[in-house]
Amino acid sequence: MSMPEFETILLERRGRLLVLTLNRPDALNAVNLTLHDELPEAMAFASADPGSDVIMLTGAGRAFSAGGDIDHMEHNANNPHLFDHEARQAKRIVQAMLDMEKPLVVRMNGHAVGLGATVALMGDIIVAADHAKIGDPHVGIGLVAGDGGALIWAARIGLTRAKEFLLTAELVAAPEAERIGLINRSVPADRLDAVCEEYCQKLLNGATNALRWTKVLTNMELRRAGAALLDAGIAYESVSVRTADHREGIAALREKRAPRFTGR
Repeated sequence: MSMPEFETILLERRGRLLVLTLNRPDALNAVNLTLHDELPEAMAFASADPGSDVIMLTGAGRAFSAGGDIDHMEHNANNPHLFDHEARQAKRIVQAMLDMEKPLVVRMNGHAVGLGATVALMGDIIVAADHAKIGDPHVGIGLVAGDGGALIWAARIGLTRAKEFLLTAELVAAPEAERIGLINRSVPADRLDAVCEEYCQKLLNGATNALRWTKVLTNMELRRAGAALLDAGIAYESVSVRTADHREGIAALREKRAPRFTGR
């Protein structure tokens, strides 16, 4: 089966392994409109692709994904009606990953932030370089963590720790993320490829249907929770895009200062 071509995502076959690489390295793979639009399509292709049994997702360059592209977020903050399309796309990304039956290994080569963290955490086995950090700092720029953060963080580490990190916007270093069960492994950067390859090979050598159906079963509760949370989360985030606090959060991020929120 021929592979589609994307502007912001590279697809590569390695036997029965399909590698998806977020490919905006100069922008630390930050999510702009194009990546928002292409990611659900790439995930849908990976799910249906008859030429692969295991998927690996990673980022080009120094980061996995640095979250939202600041220029793009600023444009949306000044034209909030444009965000509604991306909110729907974010829901499609999460749903596509929840519906994917193939095992998904995440090679977290660097920081995973915001939607980038959600995408990473939707994987089945997450291996991070030990210098990487992961976090969902939506509230730090006056946004609701509605594009999957409230779903996947609580599922992975429970409500107590999830609320701590989502409400404080704190980033978690990979070794600590492994300790609390947020990710599977934190390894030295020079071991990242070898460890990811080992996991992928184990999965490729496994009983394909047994692996897929086991994943379907373990995702059933996530899909149920997603059905309950995602529409409300996207709605709350869409409202928060229209607030003065969000515009202040973007301005503070660009000016590299602490935001001065007013509750408006």
